[in-house]
Amino acid sequence: MEKINIKYNPEVINYLNQLTFILFEKDYFSYFENSVHYKDKIIDFIDDNIQHFPFRKTPSKIQQLGSNYIFYQSNQRTTWYVFFDKEGTNYLITSIINNHSKEAKCLL
Repeated sequence: MEKINIKYNPEVINYLNQLTFILFEKDYFSYFENSVHYKDKIIDFIDDNIQHFPFRKTPSKIQQLGSNYIFYQSNQRTTWYVFFDKEGTNYLITSIINNHSKEAKCLL
């Protein structure tokens, strides 16, 4: 199997790191460590599945987020959409949103 290379836009890393604080501050998690674990599960899903998970083309209305996307359902209420550009075995994670964002309406 060919080795893949996954890189994350700095904005995506920043967003995910801020997410841990937001989720904890808004009492989605009672312990900060659980919030970090939640974020880590998103990253693990991306790293473990981006090469194998069937991806979809991003609709033109939100093409600025990335040319393709996969999704990860973290619980019954929240689905994460991971946008990326791909060239060969190189993946650039360009954006991440969840189903609660206005942009996600374009994916339904």
